[in-house]
Amino acid sequence: MQHAVVERMPTLYLSHGAPPLADDPVWTRELADWSTQLPRPASILIVSAHWEEAPLALGATATVPLVHDFWGFPEHYYGVRYEAPGAPELAASVRVLLGGAGTAVCDVPERGLDHGAYVPLKEMFPAADIPVLQISMPTLDPGELMRIGRALAPLRDEGVLIVGSGFFTHNLAALRLPDGEVPSWSAEFDDWGHRALAAQDVDALLDFRHKAPAGRLAHPRTEHFAPLFVTLGASEGDLGRGRSVIDGFWRGLAKRSVQFG
Repeated sequence: MQHAVVERMPTLYLSHGAPPLADDPVWTRELADWSTQLPRPASILIVSAHWEEAPLALGATATVPLVHDFWGFPEHYYGVRYEAPGAPELAASVRVLLGGAGTAVCDVPERGLDHGAYVPLKEMFPAADIPVLQISMPTLDPGELMRIGRALAPLRDEGVLIVGSGFFTHNLAALRLPDGEVPSWSAEFDDWGHRALAAQDVDALLDFRHKAPAGRLAHPRTEHFAPLFVTLGASEGDLGRGRSVIDGFWRGLAKRSVQFG
């Protein structure tokens, strides 16, 4: 009996935006166009800047609710639905792979998709017909997150799309600037990060707070850059095939999003 050949999936790091991303015609089109260039995933494993929990936690695998983890927005943003199926088989594989790598895992079955997960997925896979599993970041240490990504890399050969969802620069002081204005720290960090990725300079990226211009301004806290390291870890072997799919700025923040493989 012949088995269907599963295409090895790329890995993604995307800048996810706030809930008003849905109102941005350019960004939503960029995300939608990106998804048409990807092989269809068997399932999606996503790590978001908005879930930090140790030990590493696996979210809902049955009914997958949404976590509206934001405040003060117009009411219609809280009515968004994204009823993707759960991914219990993927969760089982994640447990095995991480357990083999010495990473402790726990289950948080009531934890659904936060806006770092469902906001971009709704634009990229609007039918919500692909099983999704969100996992937490147990640490913000770049090296440890890369190690976790490496452990998860075999999932790519099972048709799993591994997604790190953050923001290439993330200092909300930029939101106070006039619309269309890009602060120098955001532009400088974005340019540095683009060049470091193109050069496959993983050592510099790992030490971005010291090596990058304005690293501490671009990321006063590092949780929005951290998912990149899960992506990089899962991408080893394909780092030379990395490319920026989306660039530019939104409210002064770099929305650079990259694909490996």
